Amino acid sequence: MNQGIGTIIYPVKDIAQAKNLFSKLLGVEPYMDQPYYVGYKIGNQDIGLDPNGYNRGMTGAVGYYHVSDIDKTLRLLREAGATNVQEVKDVGGGKLIASVTSAEGNVIGLIQLP
Repeated sequence: MNQGIGTIIYPVKDIAQAKNLFSKLLGVEPYMDQPYYVGYKIGNQDIGLDPNGYNRGMTGAVGYYHVSDIDKTLRLLREAGATNVQEVKDVGGGKLIASVTSAEGNVIGLIQLP
């Protein structure tokens, strides 16, 4: 089941500067503040800052759809013409992420929560 976009990840070069900007923009402090990721929660929306995003090929913000079965969703997207960008990866605590590119070049992110 697709639950819609629940997370947006921004690749950043300067995590300290980005954290300052997003803290002011969102009006809250991050719930997660690590050198490898800074995360904010606004209602049901997660906003993440990834200082390694550009190194992994991100060229801009990516919306991540929350899904109940990431493997099944990836298979369906590939059958519909999408190509893999990032295979399924556990980013901690059983949270799985993956991404594909549509035929038009749009990056689609997927998250399966534990």
